[in-house]
Amino acid sequence: MHELFTFALFVFTSFLAIINPVGIAPLFVALTNDLSPKLKVKTAIKASITAYFILLIFAFAGQMLFGFFNISAAGFRMAGGVIFLIMGYEMLNARLSKIKYNPEEDEDITEAEATDVAITPLGIPMLAGPGAITNAIVLMDDAQNFESKLVFPLALLAAILVVFFALVSSSKLMKYFGEVGNKVMLKIMGLITMVMGFEFFFAGLKPYVRDILMIMPN
Repeated sequence: MHELFTFALFVFTSFLAIINPVGIAPLFVALTNDLSPKLKVKTAIKASITAYFILLIFAFAGQMLFGFFNISAAGFRMAGGVIFLIMGYEMLNARLSKIKYNPEEDEDITEAEATDVAITPLGIPMLAGPGAITNAIVLMDDAQNFESKLVFPLALLAAILVVFFALVSSSKLMKYFGEVGNKVMLKIMGLITMVMGFEFFFAGLKPYVRDILMIMPN
């Protein structure tokens, strides 16, 4: 039971660190600036649902993708670790995700256009980006028993719910934390993401080192 709780907690915290709702808040405000409060909530709901199911699909189809492309889980884990290290480094330097957005191009956003915004770029790649997708595949690979595989979607759902409430409260969050507070939170999330990157990289490296040691002459 303790291991199950630890796994669930790691799934929850890792997705929060990678998605970084506080860092996404300014981008959400910019993208939904011309929407009514009701439409902003709808946009946040659609973006969260999109991200949740995209991550679930990649999590459960990860092994199939490995087989199709002949990729080892260890190699994918190492690549994911490098992605997390880069993401964490950029966050430590207080830089947000490099997503191009020009508010002048979206002065009058209709409900149909808001739905498009909710799916992309909000749902993908802002919430379900390369880092989050990598995390989903790697963590599902770690879930060795049925209980862990059952807990994963619930822990992911809890993380997405926190992200949803952060998006809905994005304007208030930005005012509450202020510019300095947002940068501090971004750096903290960046540090956590970098630590995860090191963990994933060396966990992926272990099987290769073990194989090399086994074939080396005594």
